[in-house]
Amino acid sequence: MTIASNQLKTEIVYPDSDGKPMAESDPARDYLIYGVEALDIYFQDRDDVYVSGNLFIYYKKGIPSAVVAPDVFVVFGVEKKKRLSYKVWEEGDKVPSFVLEITSATTQENDEIEKPLKYAALGVQEYFQYDPTGDYLNPQLKGRSLVEGKYQAIAPTLLADGVFSIYSQVLSLDLRVIDGELRFYNPRTEKLLLSHKETEQARQTAEQARLDAIPKLLELGLSVEQVANTLSLSVDEVRSFVQE
Repeated sequence: MTIASNQLKTEIVYPDSDGKPMAESDPARDYLIYGVEALDIYFQDRDDVYVSGNLFIYYKKGIPSAVVAPDVFVVFGVEKKKRLSYKVWEEGDKVPSFVLEITSATTQENDEIEKPLKYAALGVQEYFQYDPTGDYLNPQLKGRSLVEGKYQAIAPTLLADGVFSIYSQVLSLDLRVIDGELRFYNPRTEKLLLSHKETEQARQTAEQARLDAIPKLLELGLSVEQVANTLSLSVDEVRSFVQE
């Protein structure tokens, strides 16, 4: 049986990995993880926001070489779920609205010249860069906003305490450099965004502080029930602590 050549279709493969190990310096890896985790927690109540990083984004169907892999990115209007790669045409043509690249010696030229052109062409609304060492970017943090198809620098603010800050309109967050370290800051709650590890550490610290307050409140004459109500603990938790 003869099969016409136009009936033969070659399957196009979109790899989930380039097969190379993830070669990142400690600072670059740490800030990549912090960025993804902090933003994932920030948007945890939004089912239509996808936060990821170092993931292949394919933006032209049928052309696997048309791919980018931002260190940290946020897409609005798509399902929050785990993905092996992100194919724009399968996501309602939604592209990241926010991208953060951690700039280093090996990525400086690409981050400064090539990636802005690609991200602007894709329609990425905000493109940020951060250099953990301060050796390859001046200033250490840069932000750009897409205006009529071209990026324009977002004006930074130098706060009274010397903190360098740039506001992301897309995220409604500040990106700040505090003692050389990148942090996301929520101006509405006036709190820094934490990673999963930092969130757990803060929870444990708060829990210990509540337990430490039990004997002090009892010494003031409060009943077990009153102490439990004051510290948002159960009566059993307070009694268990007293009996130890």
